[in-house]
Order: sequence, then C-alpha cells, then structure tokens
Amino acid sequence: MTHLPRPRTTTAAGALARVAVVTLLAVLGLLGAETGPAAAADGDVPWTVGTAAGDFGSDRQNYSYTLDPGGRLQDGLVVANHGTTPLRLAVYAADGFTTKDGRFDLVTRGVKSTGVGAWVHPDRPDLTVRPGESVQVPFTVALPDDAAAGDHMGGIVTSLTQAGASGGAAVDRRVGIRIRLRVGGPLKPSLSVENPHVRYSGTPVPFGRGAATVTYTIHNTGNAILAARQTVSVAGLLGGSGVRAGRIGDSPQLLPGESWKVSVPVRGVAPALRPAATVTVTPLMTDAAGSTAPLAVVRTTTHAWNTLWAVLLLLLLVLCALAGAALAVRRRARARERARAPETAEQPPRERETMRRGRAHG
Repeated sequence: MTHLPRPRTTTAAGALARVAVVTLLAVLGLLGAETGPAAAADGDVPWTVGTAAGDFGSDRQNYSYTLDPGGRLQDGLVVANHGTTPLRLAVYAADGFTTKDGRFDLVTRGVKSTGVGAWVHPDRPDLTVRPGESVQVPFTVALPDDAAAGDHMGGIVTSLTQAGASGGAAVDRRVGIRIRLRVGGPLKPSLSVENPHVRYSGTPVPFGRGAATVTYTIHNTGNAILAARQTVSVAGLLGGSGVRAGRIGDSPQLLPGESWKVSVPVRGVAPALRPAATVTVTPLMTDAAGSTAPLAVVRTTTHAWNTLWAVLLLLLLVLCALAGAALAVRRRARARERARAPETAEQPPRERETMRRGRAHG
C-alpha cells in the first residue's frame, strides 16, 4: 500500500471541530505498481478496497478508461471489512493533483471537483460493511458533452471519520483507488520551461572556479500526463561548451496544467561577466500499458550579469577614461609651451648665420 502525504486540516461548514485527513491510495503508474487492494498499514484502518471483476477484467490495480465526450460506463468498487466491528463508510469521487513533494493525492471532500471527481457517481453516498464481509459499490462514469480532450486523474474514495484522542481533532481516514481517464479527442502533449534564472557565486579570480545555481519551472501546457528528463549546463569564462550539472532526477508525473519548480546547483564554473545557463527538458509520456516514450526536446537559455565582474569592468573603464583625460591635458600643455617659445628659436640655423654675417660687414 502506498501512503500519501497528509493533506491540510480542513473545516466543514458549520462544524466546530477540525478534521485531520489521512489518505491511502493505490496509484499505479504515478508512484509505482501496487500488488494488492488499497489498504492502510497494519493498525491504521481495518478495511481494504479493490476493483470489482467485470467487463474490464479482474485483479486490476486501479481504474483506467478511454471515453469520448458524452460517453458513459459502469464499474464497481469492492470494500472489505477485516475488523471486528461494523464499519459505516462514506463513498465519493475526487479530483487528483500532484503534491509539492511529487506524490499523487486527491482533494478532500470539501473541495469542489471539476473533472473525474465530478464525472464519477457512486450508486450510494455511504455503506455499512459487517465484520469479515465485503460489499460491492457500483459507480457510473458519465462525461459531459464538452469534456476536454486528454488525460484526467482522480479517484474513488471510502472515508471513515473517527473521534480524536482526548477530545482532539477528529480524524478522517480515507482509502481509495486511482482513476485515470483519457477523454477522446486530439492529444497534445507539451511542456514548457518558464522563469529560468542563473546566479553565480564564487571566486573573482579569472582562472578560478565557482558555483552557479539555476532555477526554473517546468509547466505541463498540454493535455497529456507527462514527466520531464532534465539536463542543465552553465557556460563559464569566454563561453565554451560549459559545465554540466550532476544527474538530475526526472520530475514527477505532472497532470495537465500543473507546474514543478526546480533548483539545480552547478559546480566548477569559471567566472564570466555574463554567465549563460542552458536547460534541456525531454518530455516523457507513459501510456496505459506502462510504456514510456520520449518526445521532442525543449531547450532554453538564460543569462545573468556577474555583479563582481561588472564592477571590475566599470572600474577599468573609469581608469581608462582618467588616463585618457590626463594624456589629453598633457598634450595641450606641450602645445601651449611651443606657442610661447621666442621667434628666433624657431628660425633655421642657416638663416641665423646669414644675419650674423650681415652685421659684421656693416
């Protein structure tokens, strides 16, 4: 059983007590394959859920459908009570999302669903399961005529609210199974790299080495579920091929419209006046059978000024300007000295000798 993170505590309308939520879902294809029905770890909850056998097969780990807008289908959920007391459970569907730590989760019951959670309708809102027994809950998937083409994620959930210890907040324990739904129509997988930024920190020595940090956001702008394989490099002194970052793990599977922020350290970068970082992303699309195919590469480059080197360059320009001004002043002073020199000093030697002879004859 895969344990998903605990969502934020929610408050029901008009309720005085807050409800802590624990979610447990089978999420094959997003977090790895499950080998049995969804259940909590020993001692957490006394029930499990599984897929019903029928036209879609038996022993499925989750639900996966392809359906055109306006289409309908029926399936079922099996709930088994392994405890010693009867269980009264709520049953509902909810939209899925990727958490900040890259895991799949479902929105809580108080959050309005607009996709799978709005299109999946259990035949009953709750059920009671006796100890040692199981109950099958049929549900219907009904798409509106304007359902958007592409991949949609959600799940069907069973929930038990229990009083907290020593009068604390009530705990809502959820056990459910993932639903992956592909709505018929043009499939347009697409990722973009947004808000790239590079920051250099390290040595000002021209032949030294420093470190850079490259940050960016991967955005799923298409209508298919995608992960991203990433590489990052930073060009150092005078450009060149740059220094490549160490291995970067693939992003989690991102649902259409979701974003994933990335920060990558790059070490051994030579200082440069304007370092350039290049981010290369390869979208990865996984089909219902688990096969992964790489798509066309997305590449973007960003630049940033190295503040220290910019200051050094400015200082060098100022010194050059001062040296040029001093040289100009010196040239003008020499020109004025030549202008004030006696006129005879400017006469040629032959002319001065002729003048002296003339005075002697006189």
